[in-house]
Amino acid sequence: RRRPHSASSCGSHAVAAMAPQRAGAAVPSAAILLLLLLPLASAGLSSYFGTKSRYEEVNPHLLRDPLSLGPAAAGSQLPAACAPLQLRALLRHGTRYPTAGQIRRLGQLHARLLRRPAAVACPAAADLAAWQMWYEESLDGQLAPQGRRDMEHLARRLAARFPALFAARRRLVLASSSKHRCLQSGAAFRDGLGPSHSLGSDEVEIEVNDSLMRFFDHCAKFVALVEDNNAAMCQVDTFKEGPEMRRVLEKVASALCLPVEELNADLVQVAFLTCSYELAIKNTTSPWCSLFSEEDAKVLEYLNDLKQYWKRGYGYDINSRSSCILFQDIFQHLDKAVEESKSSKSISSPLIVQVGHAETLQPLLALMGFFKDDEPLKANNYVRQTHRKFRSGRIVPYAANLVFVLYHCDQVKTSKEEYQVQMLLNEKPMLFHHSNDTISTYEDLKDYYKDILENCHFKTECELPKINVTAVDEL
Repeated sequence: RRRPHSASSCGSHAVAAMAPQRAGAAVPSAAILLLLLLPLASAGLSSYFGTKSRYEEVNPHLLRDPLSLGPAAAGSQLPAACAPLQLRALLRHGTRYPTAGQIRRLGQLHARLLRRPAAVACPAAADLAAWQMWYEESLDGQLAPQGRRDMEHLARRLAARFPALFAARRRLVLASSSKHRCLQSGAAFRDGLGPSHSLGSDEVEIEVNDSLMRFFDHCAKFVALVEDNNAAMCQVDTFKEGPEMRRVLEKVASALCLPVEELNADLVQVAFLTCSYELAIKNTTSPWCSLFSEEDAKVLEYLNDLKQYWKRGYGYDINSRSSCILFQDIFQHLDKAVEESKSSKSISSPLIVQVGHAETLQPLLALMGFFKDDEPLKANNYVRQTHRKFRSGRIVPYAANLVFVLYHCDQVKTSKEEYQVQMLLNEKPMLFHHSNDTISTYEDLKDYYKDILENCHFKTECELPKINVTAVDEL
C-alpha cells in the first residue's frame, strides 16, 4: 500500500547530498582510534534514545532509589485544605523488547559482520561479531522484566504520593490497550500496590479498550493519509539522505571496515537502538554503543524525533485531532466526579488507570499544545532545533505517565476555586498554558479547552475525504 518515496517530494526542504567519502582514508587506524575514544563517550548516549529511553533519564533520582518521590513532589504541595477526589493516569507500557522487524534488521547487520574476512584487522567489527545475538523474533515487543519493575515501582510511588486515593477499598478502574506489553504493564501496576492491599488483588480486572488507548488505529483519515502514506514522512526520508546522517553513516562504515554502500540509515539506527535496548533491558553498556559519539547520538535522536513529530505530533493536524475522543473522556470523568462531590456522594471512580503507548500520549499532549516549537521540525533545520522543546525521550520514555488530579478545596474565596486540577507528566507538575502555574481551577481549565471539548468530534475528524486522495496536501 505504500508508494515509493522521492526525497525531492519535500520540495525546498530537500537536503543536498554530501560529497563522497574521501578516497584512501586510513580505515583500520580510524577504527582503532574510535575504539580508544568512544568507550568514554558511550556513557553520554543515554539522553538521546528518544522513545527507547529509560524512565530514569527523566527522573535520575530513581537510579539511586526506585521508590523515591524525588524533588518535584516536595515542591508541588497544594494548600492543606485541598483533598484529592480523582486521579486519572495515562501510562505508557514499561520497558519492552525490540519488535520482530527490529530484531530481523539487527540479525542482518550482525550476520554481515560475521561474514567479514577474518584476515582484515578490524577491532570494532570483531568485537560486534563476537557479541551474542540473543534477541529472538518471538520476543516481538513484549514487556521485559525491567518493564514489569517500571510499573510496580510507579504504582508504589503514586500510592505514596496520593495515599488517600489509594487507600484500601477505594475502587480502581484499570484499562489497557490490547497489546500484550500493555496488559502485562497493567497487571504489574496492579501487583505493585501489594498483596495486602485490596487494590493489588487479581479481583481488579483489566478492561481492554482500544478505542481510547489505540484511537489512531480507528481513525481512517490518519491511517490512510499518515500511517499508510509514505509521502507523509518526506521530512524523515530526506533527513536520512542528508549531510548529518551521511556523516554518521560514513563513520560507522569506517569503524566496521565495511563499504558505505552496505549500510543505510535504517541499519545504523538499529545498531544505535540496540545500544539503547541493552541499557534499558539489561542495564549494561552494549558493544554497539562504541560505534557512536554523543554528536552521532544527537543526529539519531533527531531522526527519531522527526518521525514522532510528523506521525504523532504537530506535523499534521489529524495526528492530534484523532486523540480528542480520549481527551473528552478524561473530562467526562472529571465532570462526573465534580457533580458527585457537589451532591455529597462518594466518588464512584476515584482511580482510573489506563495503559497505552507512546503513540497514545504524544498526540494527546500535542492536542493540548505542549512541547510545541516556534518552527516545525524539518530535514533542513537540525542545527536550529538544537534546543527544541519536542524531544520524545523527555516526553514519552518507557513508562511515561500523564496524570490528572482533581481536588476539592475548602476555605476558598470563590466557588470557582472549590475544584482545582493538577497535571503531572512523568511525576512532575506541568505548567498550564492559561495560568502559567502548576494548578488551575477546573472551570478555567475547561474554559481554556472549550473548543476541543465542544467541537472536536472523533467521527467527523477521522472521516476520509470523499475523493480518494493520498496527497499530503489533504492534511
